Amino acid sequence: MTLFGYGITTKAIAQKFGNCKIYDDKFSALTTDKLGNTFHPSEDFDPEVMDLEVTSPGIPPLHPLIQKAKHLVSEYDLFAPEMPFSIWISGTNGKTTTTAMTQALLEKRGSIAGGNIGTPLANLDTHAPIWILESSSFTLHYTNIASPNLYILLPITPDHVSWHGEFEDYEKAKLKPLDTMREGEVAIIPAKYADYPTLAMKVTYESAEDLANYFDFEIERLDFKEPFLTDALLAMAAQKILFDETDYTLINNFKIGAHRVEEFIDTKGRIWINDSKATNANAAIAALSSYHDRKILLILGGDDKGADLSSLFEVLKNLNVEIFAIGSNAEKLCAFATAIHKPVHLSKTLDNAVIMIDKKYHNDAIALLSPAAASLDQFSSYAKRGEDFLQFIKGLR
Repeated sequence: MTLFGYGITTKAIAQKFGNCKIYDDKFSALTTDKLGNTFHPSEDFDPEVMDLEVTSPGIPPLHPLIQKAKHLVSEYDLFAPEMPFSIWISGTNGKTTTTAMTQALLEKRGSIAGGNIGTPLANLDTHAPIWILESSSFTLHYTNIASPNLYILLPITPDHVSWHGEFEDYEKAKLKPLDTMREGEVAIIPAKYADYPTLAMKVTYESAEDLANYFDFEIERLDFKEPFLTDALLAMAAQKILFDETDYTLINNFKIGAHRVEEFIDTKGRIWINDSKATNANAAIAALSSYHDRKILLILGGDDKGADLSSLFEVLKNLNVEIFAIGSNAEKLCAFATAIHKPVHLSKTLDNAVIMIDKKYHNDAIALLSPAAASLDQFSSYAKRGEDFLQFIKGLR
């Protein structure tokens, strides 16, 4: 077996099967390990002598390895013959939370969660009755054989455009599972895709209220507000479809993960919100919606990968907001903010932003880190950005 890239996905495959040929740009010479795996520079790949290539999902379509491959499959395709009943969860924002919530509801039924949520398929038990898979657009782009039994799709908004080339290609990857689903299977999808052809039964929605009405859920019994309310309802929908159960107590016991609209109160009793996981405009918009009636001291910025931020600033026009711009797109953010006549500060770095906010913070406001951008221009990950944010707050005097 040939593997492209040596990341979490392909490392697990190599450890499970052994005797794999692994090609990666970071390898400069041939090496081996104790499992019989061999490691090769990418330029040594010869498609004429390979009969199966499995790619790391992050390798883009224009990479020479992908372009040369003749028998390319995804991780999902590799394990399709062994995959039990599977729930795939995708969309732009909220798929990690929805996957974790679904697992929390179905764990008592023997389900296990994996995919983009952190556990590669090679490490999942094929004897488990249900796999719940957070499914990235990268993986779906390369998947042609495997298919979900239940597909839950959150709204699709522009993201990863530099990888896919066009938003339409990103959207196409997210919709691709519908092409292979069969009669008797169910797809819960945004209403804008109601006419997308598929053999699966389609349940469409535009809002949390739509989901609650369709599945007869009582929203008032849920302890979540957006952006997590829709996530919770989608997870509950999976439980309702498969087992005709509605467990309000179990879903309300679910704790939202770190770095996603995570509130923190400092020593002066002021609220700071860590939403470092908001790496695109729509994720930031979702966070802002929860605090629309407050004065918001907003930290924006990072690597926006050339994304169109106009939708974010259309929302900011109507909010009582003061912006603190950080990261590689800070000057661009300042220009956007000035154009809509919102106060803005060129903070450049996160620690500077926290210090500046500390001087302006009054108790009827909230301070929100919701960058609408990736973190790699200044941090090793969005998690590190969020962790540093909390440390900077704790260091205030």
